[in-house]
Amino acid sequence: MSNLFDADDIQPIEWMTQLIYTNPFSDRHRHLVRQLLDQTRQPRPASKADVVERRNQQSTAYRGKARPLVYKYRERLAEKKTCTPRERKHYTDLVLFLLFFRYQEHFDQVIDAVMSGESGDAVTFSLFREFQADARHQLAPFGEQSPEIEELPHIFACYFQIHRAFHYVTRSFAGYSPSMVKLRSDVWESIFTHDMERYKRSLFKRMQEIPTLITGPSGTGKELVARAIGLSRYIPFDSDRTRFARPFDDGFYPINLTALSETLLESELFGHRKGSFTGALQDRVGFIERAGALGSVFLDEIGDVSLTTQVKLLRLLQSRIYQRLGDTTEHTYEGKFIAATNRELHQAMEDGQFREDFYYRLSADRIRTPSLAEQIRERPEVLNEMVHFLSARVAGSAEAPSVADETLLYMKHKIPEDYPWPGNVRELEQCIRNILIRREYIPESMQSKESGLDQHLLNTNWTMIELQQRYATLIYRRERSYEQAGKLLKVDPRTVKTHVKKFEESDE
Repeated sequence: MSNLFDADDIQPIEWMTQLIYTNPFSDRHRHLVRQLLDQTRQPRPASKADVVERRNQQSTAYRGKARPLVYKYRERLAEKKTCTPRERKHYTDLVLFLLFFRYQEHFDQVIDAVMSGESGDAVTFSLFREFQADARHQLAPFGEQSPEIEELPHIFACYFQIHRAFHYVTRSFAGYSPSMVKLRSDVWESIFTHDMERYKRSLFKRMQEIPTLITGPSGTGKELVARAIGLSRYIPFDSDRTRFARPFDDGFYPINLTALSETLLESELFGHRKGSFTGALQDRVGFIERAGALGSVFLDEIGDVSLTTQVKLLRLLQSRIYQRLGDTTEHTYEGKFIAATNRELHQAMEDGQFREDFYYRLSADRIRTPSLAEQIRERPEVLNEMVHFLSARVAGSAEAPSVADETLLYMKHKIPEDYPWPGNVRELEQCIRNILIRREYIPESMQSKESGLDQHLLNTNWTMIELQQRYATLIYRRERSYEQAGKLLKVDPRTVKTHVKKFEESDE
């Protein structure tokens, strides 16, 4: 039996197969794109519009590469009526590659429809029917009962998940510093793991079993990370009803653990029966029950909860069993847990404020969000990119360019170039709002300086060592991390820890 594929086509087909199952924010993906499209290294896109334009251009180029190969080998298969398992996989992967990019724009339309408040059901119905008919035509040499055709609803659900995840990851985070590039890649792996082909085979059913812990300073977008992960989960597609099992934008339930008393926290999480405590005037369904198997519960500020609450949450994570307050019926939660904290949990464990068993239950999948100062040090252009991105969020796309220009001009003349942005992205967004309303922004640290900091220092009798200890302690208490404080102060974290301990000893 002669070979089905020409030798010159094998390598491009293997690149195509790898491309679908490779993290799109990784160096490996960029290498595959250059190999497949015979491109030299391209600069990183400067904006989301650039990302979308480049993605669409690449999609067109991929279809142009794959289409003639699919047509050629479908005809050969029809003539030969047989092939080796390896050749069958090559051809199937080639077809799936073509379908992935052929329907990219259609998937994006469904996502945009839902994000704008419309129902995506009607679009999804026609999209799946078209996708299914196209796939059956391309896979016809294998017969109508082939495993490849039976798997089409799952493939359709995976493709929709990939496009959804790309949407959330690219639209949630701005800036192209190395740490932000890594963050996008980390978020993608949190959703799909590093091996997307294995995820498609079996892990799509199990990822909800692994909690995700997000750490980083306040104001760095930890909830955005959690939302991107939670709303990018796999949703099964019912081919008989031509509907997904649930709307993709309805499944993320955030709760700030420190904003509620322990009783109210349990009520928010687990729900309660009428009369179970004072003020429980009717039955209530908790976030965990509302989230269900396909949803995600986001536990924010988890580093600040009491040891008692930690024990309750640990039991929930271990057993997945819960009861409504005032009820004896047991329920099982099969969804995903995502947690976040700005505290340095290793230090909290050393201090006896955070349980080790709880930490290790949470930390199988860890993501760290970088500070704005860290990003600017890595790549100064990030500040400009962030201002344009946040200006669109604050003022809308039409006004964003003028608001961004006004903000950048003000910052150039009024904000020190080495300003550390202690409030991170949240502070930068408030800076833009202040300038939009009043054409000024005076950071708190600069206000303190103007109100007499210099005079206050002159009136003290601190030694240089005491001043260093006091300042290191202030920075550590704000960042809650020796490592981050060390980065800001440009010293070894152990030096910061020594200063803090000396200060606390002298202050007793």
